[in-house]
Amino acid sequence: MDKTAEFEGLRPLVFSIAYRMLGSVAEAEDAVQETWLRFDRSPTRPTSVKAFLSTTVTRISIDVLRSARMRREAYVGPWFPEPLLDDPYEDPARAAELADSVSMAALLLLERLSPLERSVFVLRDVFGFGYADIAAAVGRTEAACRQLLVRARRHMEAGRPRFEADRRKREELATRFFEALQEGDVDGLRDLLSADVRMVGDSGGNAPSLARGLAGADHVARLLAAVFPLFARVDITYEPHEVNGQPGAVYRDRDGRVLHTMALDVLDGRIQTIRTVVNPDKLGHIGPVADAWAVDDEVKRVRRQLR
Repeated sequence: MDKTAEFEGLRPLVFSIAYRMLGSVAEAEDAVQETWLRFDRSPTRPTSVKAFLSTTVTRISIDVLRSARMRREAYVGPWFPEPLLDDPYEDPARAAELADSVSMAALLLLERLSPLERSVFVLRDVFGFGYADIAAAVGRTEAACRQLLVRARRHMEAGRPRFEADRRKREELATRFFEALQEGDVDGLRDLLSADVRMVGDSGGNAPSLARGLAGADHVARLLAAVFPLFARVDITYEPHEVNGQPGAVYRDRDGRVLHTMALDVLDGRIQTIRTVVNPDKLGHIGPVADAWAVDDEVKRVRRQLR
C-alpha cells in the first residue's frame, strides 16, 4: 500500500484526535495536513503507521494548544468549540461514547486540562491507546502518563456531563423542541426545558449573540418564543442536524448561508443546556456564512412593524 492510501485510511482517526485536542475544525484540519507532510517526508517507513500518525498529530496539537491559551483568555464572551457536524471516525460499537466525548460540554471540560493531560486523556480514555504509544506521543514515561491520566480523570469526573442514554429519545425531544420553537409556543417550550436550563451563545463579539447567559425555563422559553418566529418571517430556515454528537440544528438565511448552529444537551427527558455558535469565524467550514448583523437589523424591523 502506498503512503497516500495508508494516510487516507487513517485520516478520520487523525482528524478526530486533533479536533478533540483543539476544539477547532480549522486548526484540526491544519494539524492533519502537517501530519501528512511529515509522514510524506519521512525517509523510512514507520513500524506502525497508526502510531506514527497519532504521535505526530498529538505533538502538533500540543504545540497549537500552548500557543492558543492566551488567545482564548482574551476571547470576547463565552468560548465554544467550532461546531462539528460529522465526526469522520466511526466505531459502531462505541458510537454513543464517541459522540458524547465530542460534545461541547465534554470539550469545554477538556479546556480545563493542561495540554499534556488533555493528550493523555484523549488518547487513552477516548481512543484506547496503550501507555507505550501514549508515552511516545507526549514524550513522557509510562509512569508519568499514568499520573497525568489520574489528574485528568479527576478534573473530568468533577464536571463530567451526563446525557440521555437513549438517542431516539434525544432526537424525539429535539424534534418537538424545534417545532415549538418555530411556532413560538411558550408553554410547549417550557415543558421541554429543565427548570434550571441554561442558554449560552458564542459570538466572539463578531455577531449579535442570541443569549450570552440566560437561565431558567420561563426566561429561556419566553426569549426563544419571541425571537425564532421572527426568524421565519425573514426567511431564516433550519436543518435538524447532530452538532457535536448531540441533537441540534443549522440555521441558514434566505440564500442558504449559515447564520448559526444550535446544540442541545438532553437528560431525564428535558433540555438542560442550549448552546449557539454565531461567531462567523467558527462557521466557515460548514458553508458560506450569513451576515448576522444584517439579519439582526431585518428582524428588528419586523419586530417594530408588528408592534
